[in-house]
Amino acid sequence: MIPSEECQIVEALRTQHSVREICEVLGFTRSNFYYQPKSDPSEEVLRAEIEKLAAQYPTYGYRRITHLLVKAGYRVGYRRVARLMKSENLSVAVKRAAQTTHSTEGVRPWINHLKTLEVCRSVARRGCPWENGYAERLIRTLKEEEIHLNAYENIHEARERIGHFITHVYHHKRPHSALEYLTPLEFQRQNLS
Repeated sequence: MIPSEECQIVEALRTQHSVREICEVLGFTRSNFYYQPKSDPSEEVLRAEIEKLAAQYPTYGYRRITHLLVKAGYRVGYRRVARLMKSENLSVAVKRAAQTTHSTEGVRPWINHLKTLEVCRSVARRGCPWENGYAERLIRTLKEEEIHLNAYENIHEARERIGHFITHVYHHKRPHSALEYLTPLEFQRQNLS
């Protein structure tokens, strides 16, 4: 594409010489001279939809946003969504687990009383191995996507909002990467029906 200053020079010379001659002198092809960049209206619509989803789900990265867009009927890929999120400064930073200090250091060392705890009975029912992983992941998601983003007035509001998040958002709306970006409800319908 010809820069705007050079376009003005070409326009000024155009009256005296042919476009072909001018482009040859400047080292441009004629197609570059006639090229008019088009604004893609679908890009603006997509950008607005990404902004809306990122505001609604501030912890979602480009993969989950892409799946939500595809579900909504957009034909879009990861790279395009990642590029648009980055250009709008909507990219989500990956959070790593915090490193804690050793409890035996410092002025008041804390003692781990669980080391000396004697286990005298076991759980009545043995769960599936994946249940522990599922529960630990649910707690992390609950903290990241609900608790840390909200300030609750009292314990009753906290219970109500957390319950709503688990039953309506986590199970019905939130795509899970381990379930091929299906919600648990969609996964259950497809695989357990």
